[in-house]
Order: sequence, then C-alpha cells, then structure tokens
Amino acid sequence: MSVELWLVVAYVGVHALLCVHGLHRAWLQLQLLRTDPVPVPPAPETWPLVCVQLPVFNERNVVVRAIEAAATLDYPRGKLHIQVLDDSTDDTTDLARATCERLRDRGFRADVVHRTDRTGFKAGALDHGLTLTDADRIAIFDADFLPAPDFLRRTVPYLEQGIGMVQARWGHLNADARVHTLLQSILLDGHFVVEQLARYRGRRWHQFNGTAGIWRRDTIARAGGWEHDTLTEDLDLSYRAQIVGERFVYLPDLVCPAEVPPTMAAFKAQQHRWGKGMVQAAKKSLGRILRSNASLGHKLEAALHLTSVFTWPLVALVSVPLPLGIWARQQGLLHVHWSVDLTLFLLATVSIFSFYVVSAIGAGRAHLGVRLLAVPLAMALGVGLAVAQCKAVWEGLFGEVGVFVRTPKAGDAGQSSYLARIDWIVVVEAIMAVWLLGAAVWAATEGLLGAVPFLALFGVGYGLIAGHTLAETLARFLASNQNSTPTAARPGSQVTAHSHAGSDHAPVAASYPESTP
Repeated sequence: MSVELWLVVAYVGVHALLCVHGLHRAWLQLQLLRTDPVPVPPAPETWPLVCVQLPVFNERNVVVRAIEAAATLDYPRGKLHIQVLDDSTDDTTDLARATCERLRDRGFRADVVHRTDRTGFKAGALDHGLTLTDADRIAIFDADFLPAPDFLRRTVPYLEQGIGMVQARWGHLNADARVHTLLQSILLDGHFVVEQLARYRGRRWHQFNGTAGIWRRDTIARAGGWEHDTLTEDLDLSYRAQIVGERFVYLPDLVCPAEVPPTMAAFKAQQHRWGKGMVQAAKKSLGRILRSNASLGHKLEAALHLTSVFTWPLVALVSVPLPLGIWARQQGLLHVHWSVDLTLFLLATVSIFSFYVVSAIGAGRAHLGVRLLAVPLAMALGVGLAVAQCKAVWEGLFGEVGVFVRTPKAGDAGQSSYLARIDWIVVVEAIMAVWLLGAAVWAATEGLLGAVPFLALFGVGYGLIAGHTLAETLARFLASNQNSTPTAARPGSQVTAHSHAGSDHAPVAASYPESTP
C-alpha cells in the first residue's frame, strides 16, 4: 500500500469516527420531535420526609446563600431536613454553622456534618450523610445552585409513584458575565436542552447530574450505594441504578440556576474532571451494560454516551496535520475527492452546529440572537479543549482515580477568593493556535477558501483557551506582586489534598462539589 493511500485511509478513518459522534448528535435532535408529555402525578396525601444534602468544601463565597436557598423551599417544615455536608478546611464551616443555627431558631431542622476524614470526597460525604438522616427522599444541591421554592413540590410526587430519581435542568446565573461564560452556557445547554431531554423522550437511559436532583433512598441502596472509584460518582450511580431496572424522570421546565466557572482555568479543571471521570465510568460500567438485559437500543446509546469523550483525542489528532494535509492536496501529493470532504463536513460539523442552535432556541433565554451568533464560537471553545482533554482521557484509562478539583465559585462577591491551578498545557494550546491560525491566513492568500473555515474554527478554539488562560496567569502574577503575601499563601487561595485511592501525585487544588453533565 502506497504512502498516499495510507494517508487517505487515515484521513477518512479519523473523520469517519468523528462522523459517528455527529450522527449521534443528529439522532438526539430527532428524538426531540417526540412530544410525549411528562405526566404530572397527583400530590401525595402525606408528604414524606426529605433530606436536602448540600455537599460543600471551602465554599465561603456561596455557602450561606446555598443554605438559605434550601430554607426557602416550599415544603412542610416538619418534613424537611437540611444537611450541610462540610469537609472544609477554612472559615466555610463557621459560616455554615452560624447560618444553620439561625435556621434552627426559626424552627428548621438544619445540621452541619463536618468530617475530618475525607475518604471518598463528595461520594463519601453523601454516603456518610445518609447514615445521619431518617429521610427516605434525598435531594442534592451543590453549593452554587439555587433551587426554586417549588422544587420539592414538583419532584416528590414522581418519587411517590415509584420513580427512582428526578433530575431538573441547570440554569446559569453568570452566563452573561464574560464571553467565555456565555460560550460555556451554550455548551451546557446542549446537554440539558437536547441530550437529556432526547434520551428521556427517546426512552433511553439518562443520568443524574450530581446536583439539582432528588432520589429515593431505596433506589440508591438497590444500585449499591455511593461509590468513589471514579471521579463522576453521579454518572456511575445513574447507570448502576438503571441497569437494575430503576426509572428516572427529567423535567426540562424545572430550571435550577447555578454558576458556570468564572475563569478559563476553572473551566478547564472542571472539564478535565468530567472527561477523566467519564472514561473511568465507561471502564467500570460498559461491560455491565453490554451484559445486562437492556434492549440493543439502550446498550448502543449508553455506549455512545460513555465513549463520547474519546472524540477529543480524535479532534487533537486531526488538528496537528490539518494544515499539512491541505498543503499536500494543493501540491497534488494527496488525492481525496471533494464529495468525501462534503460528506464528512455535513456529518461531523453541520449536525453539531444544528445541535447547539436547537439547544439555544430550546433554552428560551434572553438575547437569542446573540446566543445564535455565538454558537460557532462555542463550537470553537469545545474544539480548543481537545489537547487538555487528551490528558484527561489518558489519565482515565491508565491513571489513579485522582482527586476532585473544585470549581471556584464567586457567589455574590463577583469574584472567587479561591484559585484554580494553571498548567503547562496552555503552552501547547498557544502553539496550536498559532499553527492553525497561521495556516488559515496562508490558505486564504493561496485562494484555498474552502479550507479557511475549518482552520479558523480549530485555531480560534485553541486561541480562546490559551488566550484567556494566559491573560488570567498574567493578572494573577501582577496581583501577587502587589501583595506582600504570595497568592498561594493567602487563606483559601489553594487547598491541597491527595487521592483517596492512594495516589502519589503532587498536591493540587482540590474539592468535590462538582457534577457531571
């Protein structure tokens, strides 16, 4: 086989795998055409005891707001148990205790469960909290989530009809704060407005997203309880529960707003955890899923869902030689018919573009025109994560379980007092941005206009990630020079913790109130 033929096979093969992902996105959009209404069960004659669990770790900016939001839930006060699962090492614990004391003075049952042994991180905290409540219905909210007062009134009736878990849709408190927070909100809407709803309407398995949901306690027990051998304990429990026959409900009209990561470094840390955890969940659950009694459709969709993270290494693999491939075709060294390019473009790109357009429209947010115009930039941001997510996939396949890295929350302060770590990968991302944007300029000057959109999409994506990260690094450096105390030494600026799985990696900024979309 000639070198040219090998190159053609590799080119078509990698793009074909990306097309599978694109076709899956197209299938999800088709499921939205199903209009089966979500039945609303009647209110129970007697409302059950509900425990609202709030897992927190060093969340001084938002912990008071989170506890007070739980107290605004419209539910019989005698049937509500607020449980703050606090593993903090800073003054978050004092703030939580003072807030719960005020609630107890008003007649609430509100406890702070402070652990010094942080085994299992968030999963361990949730599991420990179950031993300290007699409630049979368990609602979970991360520290930055603000449930609507009617959240329990709208979700509990489903549990009383035998449903195992009810998931609400995430909203975004700070979507319009910065360009990258707007783009993040568009990417998240793709999951909650299209993916989750499509799986529910298509009668496929869908997931608990770690927060803004409520469980039957016996469903958690039947699935085997909270386990902490992956970084996505929510995704893991979701599949284990549905494999044994539990049913879930997704309520797209019940929106629970929260913050998207306020900095690019925090966003990358969040995506790294989700990516690594999904690989771990795939390793753990795919075999069980394929051996289960579920239908072929359930197995296929679950496999596509759990392996979707592997598209990032494919994107990175395409990114590096893309300019060289265009040059080789210009020089007549590589022959691929235009129809192949058109097919790959339609399957791998247009379907994903329409996916985010549909989600932007379905989200029903203000400034729809701006959001639609920002869809290409959101796609670019997703592409720009490819290099960083290669590391996540590698660690998920071959590394230790790892630590939970908290996404710093700003709360009402507008700026977090905690910082996410910035790593060396930004250098690679910057090089990729220069390489691809330079190639786009070259292609334009050579009249290869058909190649420019692809090159620009990839180059802008890496540029967004690298540019924001480097700007934040510079801002942090300048701020540290203005203070007599180094940033890393300021209280709350960085907290270190080692993996519960015995990892010997260097300490990193760690936490766990972090959920999986």
